[in-house]
Amino acid sequence: MAVISGDGVFSHATVGAIDLSKSTTFYDAVLSPLGIKNMGPFGDTVVLYGKDKPALLVLKPSNGEAPSSNGVTIGFAAATTADVDAFHAAGLAAGGTCEGAAGPRGHLPGAYAGYLRDPGGNKVCAYTFTAD
Repeated sequence: MAVISGDGVFSHATVGAIDLSKSTTFYDAVLSPLGIKNMGPFGDTVVLYGKDKPALLVLKPSNGEAPSSNGVTIGFAAATTADVDAFHAAGLAAGGTCEGAAGPRGHLPGAYAGYLRDPGGNKVCAYTFTAD
């Protein structure tokens, strides 16, 4: 499983937004329980998120076309199962749709995750691993 971090392979990830305001509301809600904050806008079409530096860019596609992310999932590291639960509940309350309720995952020992689609149709999840 890949985790996005400053020391890893990736410098950042982007997700397209149909409605930047709705997507900002969604990401503000789901990322807050994970300690990831809205670092503000970058121009009129990009909002930056991160812990100490931008790592996720939520943006309106520059070509003006609708975003498409079929087959792509961005996974956020969570410290606890409660953080995963809060991520998932916040996402549903902020206009996301369920793509897999928060709970144990049978494919890896101790895996616990919750999956959502954001208002732009992007698939995101929060993941942690328990001692079980």
